[in-house]
Amino acid sequence: MASKPTPRLNPRGGDRRGQRPLTPRPSSSLWYGLAFLLLLGLAQMYYLTPSGRTIPYSEFKELVKQGQIAEATIGDQVIRGTLKQDQDNKGRQFQTTRVEDPKLAEELEAKGVKYTGEAVNRWLPDLLGWIVPLVFFIGIWGFFFRRMSGAEGGVMSFARSRAKIYADDEVKVRFSDVAGVDEAEEELKEIVEFLKNPKKYTNLGGRIPKGVLLVGPPGTGKTLLARAVAGEAHVPFFSLSGSEFVEMFVGVGAARIRDLFQQAEAKAPCIVFIDELDALGKVRVQSPIGSHEEREQTLNQLLAEMDGFDSRKGVIIMGATNRPEVLDPALLRPGRFDRQVLVDKPDVKGREEILRIHVKGVKVSSNVDLKIVAARTAGFAGADLANLVNEAALLAARNDKTSVDMKDFESAIDRLVAGLEKKRVMSVKEREIVAYHESGHAIVATVLPGLDPVHKISIVQRGFGALGYTMQLPLEDRYLMQRRDLESQLAVLLGGRTAEEIALGEISTGAQNDLQRATDIARAMVTEFGMSDALGAINYDGNKRARFLDLPIPQERGLYGEETAEKIDAEIKRILTEAHVKARQILSDHRDKLESITRRLLEVEVMEGDELRQLLGLAPTTS
Repeated sequence: MASKPTPRLNPRGGDRRGQRPLTPRPSSSLWYGLAFLLLLGLAQMYYLTPSGRTIPYSEFKELVKQGQIAEATIGDQVIRGTLKQDQDNKGRQFQTTRVEDPKLAEELEAKGVKYTGEAVNRWLPDLLGWIVPLVFFIGIWGFFFRRMSGAEGGVMSFARSRAKIYADDEVKVRFSDVAGVDEAEEELKEIVEFLKNPKKYTNLGGRIPKGVLLVGPPGTGKTLLARAVAGEAHVPFFSLSGSEFVEMFVGVGAARIRDLFQQAEAKAPCIVFIDELDALGKVRVQSPIGSHEEREQTLNQLLAEMDGFDSRKGVIIMGATNRPEVLDPALLRPGRFDRQVLVDKPDVKGREEILRIHVKGVKVSSNVDLKIVAARTAGFAGADLANLVNEAALLAARNDKTSVDMKDFESAIDRLVAGLEKKRVMSVKEREIVAYHESGHAIVATVLPGLDPVHKISIVQRGFGALGYTMQLPLEDRYLMQRRDLESQLAVLLGGRTAEEIALGEISTGAQNDLQRATDIARAMVTEFGMSDALGAINYDGNKRARFLDLPIPQERGLYGEETAEKIDAEIKRILTEAHVKARQILSDHRDKLESITRRLLEVEVMEGDELRQLLGLAPTTS
């Protein structure tokens, strides 16, 4: 049973469209080799297989004594010949292995056998016997050696760059395919001008930037923007990830950096895009237990190459990361990544533009208002909005609809924000507890001024362990929070537990997530935001937070003494206690409304925000 005042998402990575199709590996050489082996076997059978019947030398001597030999050819190792015609008037060929016999010629003369010697001519048997197979196996070895060291990768190609290379006509992405990041787009249009017309800037003494670093949360379209720059400038595009440089063998990453820049200079002007740059460019630290020597060598080579190549050739290095705080300062100095471009989550206007791009290939009903969808998706990145449109289309197809309507978009938002709906049946007592809990959240969130309006209340199980949820959606994007706003949020988070206390006289385990989030907010107010009068405007946290990732902060005590720690704990408890008192006061004043809203929620399971405000006697809020 988790309260969700604002949508919380787990956004995914940027766009990966336009991948170059893999070229099938050639297999004709293998078939040629097999055909050659077959011809070699047939030639050996024809030229080297002895003709006629093979007989023992003793039988040959007996046939000579009996006068049955018509003629014979004596070779170094084999004696071949023909028997006299038999009763069928047919001659018979024979051969035998020669044995050293000085009297053989005399015996043949005595019997009147025509015999002759055989000239030694070994070139054809030698050629077919061992020279040709040797050449064949050398060819097979060369074939596999080339395959192992080829561009498709193998044990001999560690030093080759793994970058995917797209020709200037293969990148189909343009700036018209990008929306919601107008500021970043304007910055990058200048890079396109650099690549199209560098003399316009160099004639005035300007220098083309060597590197552009795109920073921002996951899913905001950093990779898509890099492709759009290459597509607009009509230049080759090298794409690879920072993790592709580092291998288990020392020196491989540095060799790949050198190979990458050699290829880029050969195809200049071009763009080299390194995604997830933080995997390669983490800050170098001296640790007592040692460091990752291979990664540091690779980073050093990258720094040296970015310093060494001539920017007049038109090679632009673009990087993307969502963790700029971990990058080495040497990467960010002028002369390397000269520009840092923020690709942030879109505002409500940007979300509407992104939705319009993604619904181009979707059959959308006339009742769909993308402005309303954009207003209800605060905090969504570009990848989240693309996923939203896809989920809505899948839901419409599942229900055998001919087009995607507004209800499908609403269901898709609920699914992405709160999780997949569960069909499990709760007991009557548990449903009542959940209903009181969510009603408490909703009443406090509606009564307190300055908070985002409640959009929906549900006691349907969703996601991972959420027995119900209260969804608040902002009417506008907010970038700052005042102390009053945070204190109101704490009262909303504690409103569910307080409603259980008032209505049931008992508390449950359903408030675990609420208490955790409330404690985190109160601790941040005291230790990070300086919102405690007792401790003053001092930051006691000391931890470097990730700017774009919602990563848990390690619970390490800052650089302060035990007395200060006790004051911090006391202030956190005071703030939470005051929020609890405020929530209890509101719910006690609206005790009858708590009962009516709970009973209505038990009846319908899902209540819209307008109905909630009607039950509270307030005017409806338009989104």
